[in-house]
Amino acid sequence: MINTNGPMRDPNTVGRPMEILLVEDDLEDAGLTIEVLRAGEVPCRISLVRDGEEALEFLRRQGRYARAPRPDLILLDVNLPKKDGREVLTELRSERELRRIPVIVLTASTTHRQILQEENLFVESYLIKPVNREAFHAVVKSLRKYLLDDIVLPK
Repeated sequence: MINTNGPMRDPNTVGRPMEILLVEDDLEDAGLTIEVLRAGEVPCRISLVRDGEEALEFLRRQGRYARAPRPDLILLDVNLPKKDGREVLTELRSERELRRIPVIVLTASTTHRQILQEENLFVESYLIKPVNREAFHAVVKSLRKYLLDDIVLPK
């Protein structure tokens, strides 16, 4: 039985690395984020895309991303080329199949948080860049626990 109060997750979530989609155009920031993730306690596989259009193609499994894994978590930069993070988030939240994927917004400014809240674009968390290693690990671990707790195992 699966608890439907939160995002529904495949029971195969247990025992496999967490799938993370990192949407970041700055290679230095992406490298730091990947380094922080790999140094953490949560086993994960990271896919990197560098603009908003590419992110949506990945999530919709279009073109070269036809076999892309469904992410358990999206790390989304706000300032992206082609489609910015707000546009990606708007489309993501409007699609039934994608809206339940947790999103952490990576931003260099606290202003973005206010803008997203004013536009009713719900996200699970915000992290200010450069990413604080301890805060980042705490957020990823809590989301991993949330995803695993969503599965109700039979007695």
